[in-house]
Amino acid sequence: MTARTYELVHRTAYTYDEPVTSSYGRAVLLPRELPEQHVHRRVLEVEPEPADTAEHVDYFGNTSSYFAVTAPHSELVVTARSLVTVDRPADRPVADLPRATWEDVARAVRPGGTAETADGAGGASDALVVLREALLPSHHAAFTDPVRAWSAPSFAPGRPLVEVLADLTRRVHEEMRYLPGSTTVTSTHDEVLAQRAGVCQDFAHLTIAALRLHGVPARYVSGYLETQPPPGQEKLLGADASHAWVAAWLPGAGWVEVDPTNDTVVDSRYVVLGWGRDYADVPPLRGVIFTEAAESRLSVSVDLTPVELTDAGGRTSPDAPR
Repeated sequence: MTARTYELVHRTAYTYDEPVTSSYGRAVLLPRELPEQHVHRRVLEVEPEPADTAEHVDYFGNTSSYFAVTAPHSELVVTARSLVTVDRPADRPVADLPRATWEDVARAVRPGGTAETADGAGGASDALVVLREALLPSHHAAFTDPVRAWSAPSFAPGRPLVEVLADLTRRVHEEMRYLPGSTTVTSTHDEVLAQRAGVCQDFAHLTIAALRLHGVPARYVSGYLETQPPPGQEKLLGADASHAWVAAWLPGAGWVEVDPTNDTVVDSRYVVLGWGRDYADVPPLRGVIFTEAAESRLSVSVDLTPVELTDAGGRTSPDAPR
């Protein structure tokens, strides 16, 4: 998988049956700058024009955008536009990754483990705090008996963590049906397991809960995946969507990212917005409105379009200005 550059447009529109007097929102819609992901430009547009805007980097390092629209309006449109180059290495075979077992990883992050003493001080470094936070249950990644029972076969004694990850992603892909509308943001793991259906957020949360329950640090990653049209057909605008996947910590390799929905390792088709403990830390958009409206309509479209950048001399260049 070679480097890929994308024009990214994420448009969210809310339409109300009565005027909204004011709207206050917070968005995580601007991609992160990362060693394997370069952001050439990014901007968040809000209509009507906000009376106040601000940006800050949140606890997890994500860019969080705030806006306040105080003019009466019946429609609110939030559009994020970015130009991003992603250059992740080609998928490495499992045999090339460190072979630490899942028990080794769990022991490393326990008090007194090798991860604690690696900083030479025997204390809790910032990196260790991040790892231990990624072990805790959360609202969307709960430790339940059904999750424990479902995940147990993947965690055979002495099994390398990379094999556990491969098995979990394969099982989610084979045993669960991707079915939009089958769940909501309040759906639980137990409901997803019972109906054997859900969407990418559900599958990411289930995998994260399984890993954390067995002592392996894992976090939720929010972003986009380039979708491919059927052979011979053009890609439809608005066909892409927000996506979610999983990063698990493996000593010697760092955070290894896998996509349970598609049973694959994350490559240059994926654009990262941000990460956190679960979806609640990185929802694309949330806010509060003041209105007498009884009904509203939501419309979301995402376009992730591969492009080639050229410099002033017409040569292809991923860093060319635009």
